[in-house]
Amino acid sequence: MRVRSLVVGLLATGLALTACGKEVTPSSGGQTTTPPPAATGVTVDGSPTFDRMKQAGKITIGVKEDQPGLGSRNPTTKEFSGFDIEIARLVAAKLGFDKDKIEYKVVQSAGREAAIVNGDVDIYVGTYTINDKRKQQISFAGPYFVAGQALLVRKDDSSITGKETLKGKKVCSVTGSTPIQRVRDQQLTEPANIIEFQGYSQCVDKLLTKEVDAVTTDDAILKGFAAQNPEDLKVVGEPFSKEPYGIGLAKDDKALRDKVNDILQGALDDGTWQKIYDSTLGKSGSPATKPTLERY
Repeated sequence: MRVRSLVVGLLATGLALTACGKEVTPSSGGQTTTPPPAATGVTVDGSPTFDRMKQAGKITIGVKEDQPGLGSRNPTTKEFSGFDIEIARLVAAKLGFDKDKIEYKVVQSAGREAAIVNGDVDIYVGTYTINDKRKQQISFAGPYFVAGQALLVRKDDSSITGKETLKGKKVCSVTGSTPIQRVRDQQLTEPANIIEFQGYSQCVDKLLTKEVDAVTTDDAILKGFAAQNPEDLKVVGEPFSKEPYGIGLAKDDKALRDKVNDILQGALDDGTWQKIYDSTLGKSGSPATKPTLERY
């Protein structure tokens, strides 16, 4: 037992020394500085974004914080959780960044392209629908999930059963989102009845206080809110769109896009994706449909 304890102790010491190893280089002021650790063991040749992450010693991920089951932040612990967050952590880990090397940056829908283009975030994972308009500014890996637009209404409201019954109703969604643009383009209700906020939770609050009649966005998001408040809210109607969620990244960074697609495909093939779904969105009772990756 003593020999075994000695071996374990030596191993632990070796690991600690390895983890704490630092390269010291002289600074311009004659003192020494410790550069941030790089993502060891992982390379993405030809990716300027990955090079930036290595230099910083961390990955900055744009996320949402107000979408139960997908991307939400505990107001007490400040911890992030949800399907999108777990997908983000998976990608970060496969790129060589542990959980403590992830910086989450909350970016609302209207600011996503700018955050990626300006380099404020390295990647964005937050119910980000892939479409041609956005591809003019950025690129996507994925999709890692496919949702559909639906409607959230009060439990006691039987007047709204689908998109055909929205005329004369106040409909709320997020500024800059695909769902609210679809309501506008298809003239599902009058322009004066279209209400926009920066976050979905604001729309849900207005729904509960009867200041709006319906909240519209992807069914995955709405089911999360309904699960939080099953006595007061319900999701109605059949989904009336197809919303493929992608991971947003710099437009010309094909090397990183291909790497992230490989990571996602691996998770789909080995069961990791299913486990992530079951522990998050799967709690809503809705079955999972695995996506097919788009490679371009």
